Amino acid sequence: MQLTGAQILMECLLEQGVDTVFGYPGGAVLNIYDALYEYRDKICHIRTAHEQGAAHAADGYARSTGKTGVCIATSGPGATNLVTGIATAYMDSIPMVAITGNVSCALLGLDSFQEVDITGITMPVTKHNFLVKHIEDLADTIRKAFLIAGTGRKGPVLVDIPKDVTAQKYEYIPHAPLPAPKGDFPYDERFEQALTMLKKSERPFIYSGGGVIASEASGELKKFADLLDAPVASSLMCQGGFDQTDPRYIGMLGMHGTNTSALAIKNCDLLIAIGTRFSDRVLCNADLFAQHCPIIQIDIDTAEFNKNIEVDLKMKGDAKEILARLNQLLPQCQHKGWLEQIAEWKDLYPLEQMAESEGEVLPQEVIETLDRLTDSKAIIVTEVGQHQMWAAQFYRFRTPRHFISSGGLGTMGYGLGAAIGAQVANPDQRVINLAGDGSFHMNCNELATLAQYNIPVIELVFNNRVLGMVRQWQKLFYQNRFSQTTLDSATNFEMLAQAFGIKAFAISRREEIEPVLKEALAYQGPSLINCHISPDINVLPMVPAGSSVEEPILEM
Repeated sequence: MQLTGAQILMECLLEQGVDTVFGYPGGAVLNIYDALYEYRDKICHIRTAHEQGAAHAADGYARSTGKTGVCIATSGPGATNLVTGIATAYMDSIPMVAITGNVSCALLGLDSFQEVDITGITMPVTKHNFLVKHIEDLADTIRKAFLIAGTGRKGPVLVDIPKDVTAQKYEYIPHAPLPAPKGDFPYDERFEQALTMLKKSERPFIYSGGGVIASEASGELKKFADLLDAPVASSLMCQGGFDQTDPRYIGMLGMHGTNTSALAIKNCDLLIAIGTRFSDRVLCNADLFAQHCPIIQIDIDTAEFNKNIEVDLKMKGDAKEILARLNQLLPQCQHKGWLEQIAEWKDLYPLEQMAESEGEVLPQEVIETLDRLTDSKAIIVTEVGQHQMWAAQFYRFRTPRHFISSGGLGTMGYGLGAAIGAQVANPDQRVINLAGDGSFHMNCNELATLAQYNIPVIELVFNNRVLGMVRQWQKLFYQNRFSQTTLDSATNFEMLAQAFGIKAFAISRREEIEPVLKEALAYQGPSLINCHISPDINVLPMVPAGSSVEEPILEM
């Protein structure tokens, strides 16, 4: 049947199971938005306040569901406003298809109004991108985009479509989603090597990364940890990939990881790294990281082997499949003494914030109360900063896809858009975005989106009137020269929320924590909690740049 390019795009989105897109209209995508009007009963469109919010919403949708998120923007500034969100998804391997409009083909390359080379701009931060100049290529390009975004090491793909291509007509032939290509799998010899190393180990240590969640390997990881009888630490991106109430769990590893994890990496005799790229925030100093023990690395991407650190055994492939095979081969191991030592360290070095004055609001108590009131089942989204680390430290994530945060790029302003995407994708879940006042000022415009669509996200702002994480570094390494990190903003957050049509709450004293959280959780619409905390509460433990991850600072 003959359809316009815009209608073909809609049909291809439906082929891929897309039910929601996030975006902002403009001249170059008028035909696409006209088709969205026609298909409004089949595809829900959420118009965010800014294109960057749309990209983050598509990202949050993807992280919370495992499906590929979709965002749409017009040409020029609309397209460039997506770039930070695309880069955020790229750094964390999140499947996303970003669709941009462009000027008509005859105007490309002429510096036309609202024209940019968005495929050139996004080449470093996409798995692949396409410029569709011919309508006969459109349907197959959209199908390829989803296949690339959602298979292998997942990531964002951009499809740029000139306006005239969306207006032209062409024969549309329905097509089922393309089958995923078969991925690599280690040779039997690699499994034999792994088994020899695992059986020989007396103090094994499992470190799990975001690839565990991406490959849906949480069940296999749990079985592997039980068979190996080993403790498990996680990266920031693997929060919830292993049940944090499990006695084997010892917290994050890295710059703001637990001291138990630091001692475990210092004393283990084998490190098994699963679905992690060994980022600098984990290694801290690659020359000092796990030099005393062999390392097995399981990862889907060849580029991650020996990139940041040398490993002894590389096992390339999907983490779920490799762990399933190891679980078939590995006999039950016993490391009672090692686990008793781990338990002793956990008791000796708990994560604990100390109040300096009576009634002081501590982020730890706020987050732990939130955890208790939500039975550890809420979807917790974060901005980037101290509150991000506190969320990872003090909320007990028990299942995958309940912690949503920008890890690799560290994007301030990410959380509220991502929370919108997560809440739209999971209407029956409670979604809370934890923010700092610095991040909140970057994206408070998206409160308008919450109000317009009555999206019941709770925006919990830890308001310390400073850029807390940067200030913490200035305190430690710049002799308290707090250059441009003291905000002391005159913004009244409660009144601002009310101006957008959002219900507002405030927490100023310790005794207000539980009743305010209970009221906000009971409220059926979007809300904001302005939670006042001291600017001098720090994220600890902390490993200074260039130091060994095995020697964190425990107090300051």
